[in-house]
Amino acid sequence: MSQPQIDLHRLLADVRELVEIESPSADLDAVARSAEVVARLGAAHLGAAPERLVVDGVTHLRWRFGPGPRVLVLGHHDTVWPHGTLERIPYAVTDGVLRGPGCFDMLTGLVMAFHAVAALPSPDGVSLLVTGDEELGSPSSRALIEAEAREASAVLVLEASADGGALKTARKGTSMYEVEVVGRAAHAGLEPEKGVNATLELAHQVPAVAALSDPAAGTTATPTSASAGTTLNTVPGAARFTVDVRAWSAAEQERVDSGIRALEPVLAGAKLVVHGGINRPPLEEALSGALFERAVSVATRLGLPMPGEAAVGGASDGNFAAGVGTPTLDGLGAVGGGAHAEDEHVLVDRVVDRTLLLHGLLEELLADLPAGVPGGRP
Repeated sequence: MSQPQIDLHRLLADVRELVEIESPSADLDAVARSAEVVARLGAAHLGAAPERLVVDGVTHLRWRFGPGPRVLVLGHHDTVWPHGTLERIPYAVTDGVLRGPGCFDMLTGLVMAFHAVAALPSPDGVSLLVTGDEELGSPSSRALIEAEAREASAVLVLEASADGGALKTARKGTSMYEVEVVGRAAHAGLEPEKGVNATLELAHQVPAVAALSDPAAGTTATPTSASAGTTLNTVPGAARFTVDVRAWSAAEQERVDSGIRALEPVLAGAKLVVHGGINRPPLEEALSGALFERAVSVATRLGLPMPGEAAVGGASDGNFAAGVGTPTLDGLGAVGGGAHAEDEHVLVDRVVDRTLLLHGLLEELLADLPAGVPGGRP
């Protein structure tokens, strides 16, 4: 298998084009505009236009080459950055460091996927899915991801790497909740005894939720945002708080879910309503180990930097792919840091070797497809 020439200048120009089309997840028009740019760039590299899949107003893109089964390459084009960020943090490359909103998470990885697939002798056997709501928890794309993963022999996720370029062989599962507290409003000066204080009930429930954490198991149940009441002189009749849950195993997710749903009010007359639930299942090492070893083998064969491995608390669409039982390797994208932070950046001198690693891994996995499948062994 030959090693292709990756045009770094063109790759960076493609990254710039995506960075400069702001795509905050919650702005569906912005996501649609971003999808058009992604579709155009992808078509230029791959020689084919994608399917445009609009679900609940969110634009996703899919390329399928040849009949199944396939190797699924997975990415997203939405970002966490609001409009106007580009004015503060414009695209720039200085001293070998690329900066710009979304460059690390994960626009560079998306461009790398285009270049790696385009460099294959044939893309037959590849499915490339680019979603538009990953940063929101993939509410409209989850079914697409799971359906595509079920038909795949392996899933390669172009999320950014862990520290130093490590591949992500395990991710915690995530659950998201809002606990609504229903009390009864009353005048705080004239007749506070007639009220049911939702703020006070919230104060009882927050530590009860936090107590569901299990540090030994790596499970965190973290109360995050909270709100209560209307005016200074009113006993609050309503309150709410949100909860972020992370766990290494599905069993731990279920335990915490049961615990949150079993919460009971402390104050007479108060009520609790739980919204949300388990969002992403864990990506467990059992489903990534063999692919990681293949990646190490490819890096050795091609003389590329040796990737390490990491287990991380953050979730991605790779969790959904692994959740249906398909071998999944995550973190194959850019090397850098600062995801969701002001110092988001990509190390330019690692872009080519990561693209070559993806290309080599794709070549090997496509060669493993069953006989008679385009892309597989004859």
